[in-house]
Amino acid sequence: MAALAPLRDCQAWKDARLPLSTTSNEACKLFDATLTQYVKWTNDKSLGGIEGCLSKLKAADPTFAMGHAISNGLVLIGTGSSVKLDRELDLAVKTMVETSRAQPLTRREQLHVSAVETFAKGNFPKACELWEQILQDHPTDMLALKFSHDAYFYLGYQEQMRDSVARIYPFWTPDIPLSSYVKGIYSFGLMETNFYDQAKKLAREALSMNPTDAWSVHTIAHIHEMKAEIKDGLEFMQHSEAQWKDSDMLACHNYWHWALYLIEKGEYEAALTIYDTHILPSLQAGGGMLDMVDSCSMLYRLQMEGVSLGQRWQDVLPVTQKHSRDHVLLFNDAHFLMASLGAHDTQTTQELLTTLRDASESPGENCQHLLARDVGLPLCQALVETEAGNPDRVLELLLPIRYRIVQLGGSNAQRDVFNQLLIHAALNCTSSVHKNVARSLLMERDALKPNSPLTERLIRKATSVHLM
Repeated sequence: MAALAPLRDCQAWKDARLPLSTTSNEACKLFDATLTQYVKWTNDKSLGGIEGCLSKLKAADPTFAMGHAISNGLVLIGTGSSVKLDRELDLAVKTMVETSRAQPLTRREQLHVSAVETFAKGNFPKACELWEQILQDHPTDMLALKFSHDAYFYLGYQEQMRDSVARIYPFWTPDIPLSSYVKGIYSFGLMETNFYDQAKKLAREALSMNPTDAWSVHTIAHIHEMKAEIKDGLEFMQHSEAQWKDSDMLACHNYWHWALYLIEKGEYEAALTIYDTHILPSLQAGGGMLDMVDSCSMLYRLQMEGVSLGQRWQDVLPVTQKHSRDHVLLFNDAHFLMASLGAHDTQTTQELLTTLRDASESPGENCQHLLARDVGLPLCQALVETEAGNPDRVLELLLPIRYRIVQLGGSNAQRDVFNQLLIHAALNCTSSVHKNVARSLLMERDALKPNSPLTERLIRKATSVHLM
């Protein structure tokens, strides 16, 4: 890990024009330590990791509003808990709000508290508006930048994810702590909106300043994936592995990208070796949400390719089934469903679908529950119909919503599992109504991502069954 800049005390935060309402220098430094680890995707053992820092932070000043905001915000942005089901989290958010009202805070701090409270209610767009208000007056507020970036990602707001950083990027001069990481954050938004050359340039600049920046590595991995540059992608991941493998919050996901190149090439055993060596152990050790969706997505892709998975779905299910009733993100729900279907756990499947249906019927201001009826539930039902062997029904469910699936969030590379699901259904359909769908989808895919070995395999399959 790169040498850590001195952690900022009360005066340093004032000098940065980001004053914190506490008299505790220790609390200010621990806030900085937590923020730094969040941005770096790394639990720094020398600092005690994020959890250790937050524990000491609360002890240093129990009424520190920004301490409450970053603590609750990180739990919520992790999407593994909801105030609806987690009483401890619900109480923590209420305590944050009450504590903040009992003291004179700056407008910036008040907005931070409101944004986290709003995000907790599931109103991600409104939370982003509040973080953007902060950034208008305080463009170097990294917490507002990172929370909004992640929330835009969950919403599928790709242009906002890019432009939010574009607006503040010129203010991040090299003397500001964490400034090189802003390049990586910006590069990801550029990449997701197909500005690949600009994205790669920024990511490489970030890596030249800090080779352990796992998020900038991640941007470049995406670019190679989206352009079907399989050889370059594999070489890049192999050569950079030593720099990013200790970023414990992102290493598993970078290994997932590595495995995607192997699946593209049809090297399934090599992909499974990465899964067994890196992805599953990470899932079982920590159970982070990104590890869950990576595991489910990878197994589902391999399953569609006809690869025998043995008991691997049964290994994943104990971790994912705990979240069947959460319904924090529809994107997560679809992946949990892959696991319960893959493990043939009918009870967990029904629990997820029934409680999601219930959430969709009384959504309130929760953006995910509002989207469930028209997009989330049809997608989930398509997964069920796939398992039941009803490809024509899968097409009936997915074709009308395929251009809305972006609203579930995730990256273009992550959501490609749903594109592949649609293509496989089209290849297996029996109705004359759908006979040309596979051809259309494959021509479209080949145009967007030429030279893809996976697409070429699918085209050969379509030709063999006279669909091309």
